[in-house]
Amino acid sequence: MVIPANQRHLAGSAGQAPTALSGHVRAYPDVAGGHPGARANARYWVNQTVAQRGAEINGADVLRGERAPRRLDPMGIGRLITTKVNANIGASPVASGTAAEVEKLEWAQKYGADTLMDLSTGGDLTECRQAIIDHSTIPIGTVPIYSMIIGRRIEDLTYDTILKEIERQAAQGVDYFTIHAGVLREHLPLVGPRVTGIVSRGGSLLAKWMLHHGKQNPMFELFDEISAIMREYDVTYSLGDGLRPGCLADASDEAQLAELRTLGELVQRARAAGVQAMVEGPGHVPLDQI
Repeated sequence: MVIPANQRHLAGSAGQAPTALSGHVRAYPDVAGGHPGARANARYWVNQTVAQRGAEINGADVLRGERAPRRLDPMGIGRLITTKVNANIGASPVASGTAAEVEKLEWAQKYGADTLMDLSTGGDLTECRQAIIDHSTIPIGTVPIYSMIIGRRIEDLTYDTILKEIERQAAQGVDYFTIHAGVLREHLPLVGPRVTGIVSRGGSLLAKWMLHHGKQNPMFELFDEISAIMREYDVTYSLGDGLRPGCLADASDEAQLAELRTLGELVQRARAAGVQAMVEGPGHVPLDQI
């Protein structure tokens, strides 16, 4: 998977801090062709993937969505590429603000973060998000449902609000969305025996919505419509693990595995729709179960 981004480095940090920082351009030692220890076939695969995505990113708009922001120097994420490090930041209703979040972004970039999530839940979320995108040299992700519930109860969330917020953020230039579409209504009874229940904020919000309305997860129901928006703006899925275990006692239980199976199906649907996808996980899991 290759996430397009403005002046963003493909090979990534390979676990190393940048050797130089000039404006928004970072330099890394010995990673121009991928991880120094990568096998030749892995490097070949990366180069071929980058070439293909580069043609899509810089070629005709029809290949990547008419309204997708122009991007350069994609960030590669995947099994055969170097391990990437994500940094989480975000303002809350009682702390921080746009200037402070941009400063956090700058520190994250300086010390080698490969991607960054804006998890803001308070303040002017639109302004803060735009400032982060404008100052970023790495892919930026969000969890759109956090913005959807500002000023309203989760029970009052509508399909129209979901689609409008997702398109609003896509138009701003967000690179990837965490969407908790794998938590299904039929999975909720499986959470009962757990020690810590649902620990994902997005997962718990959608569970509350489903229990209140007696309906299926709206993110799952709207998956095709969401995919169409993401394809248009060339946004990548980060499919959220809403039923990830919050403690070792809950690891690999029926709830987690049921959601994982659904997420696997959603990955296939996303690919069929022309949208790249990665899957979050696995939560608190013993080493022998990873």
